[in-house]
Amino acid sequence: METRVHIPDNEKPSTIAAVVTSLQEAGLKAVHDKKDWGDWINLEGKKTVISIESDNGKTSSATIEYAEGEDDALEIPIITAFRDLGWYGTDEDGEYRL
Repeated sequence: METRVHIPDNEKPSTIAAVVTSLQEAGLKAVHDKKDWGDWINLEGKKTVISIESDNGKTSSATIEYAEGEDDALEIPIITAFRDLGWYGTDEDGEYRL
């Protein structure tokens, strides 16, 4: 399962550090993993990852890629972390509040 989250266009981007901190405050052991091909937030002991789009350490869009069987336990704390930062979700019907 995948969930796309973003900051509305009229809002300032978050820092990746703020996203990681928010995830940690939601009880997750989140770590930023910067690679040549992109930025990821890994959750210690989990296969679920967050692909986060970044520009100079700032971000306004991410895709949460839940591993099979982990979405039930991780969906609420991950969505809560992004909601606390003022992010929104996007699906086939458009934008929605997390």
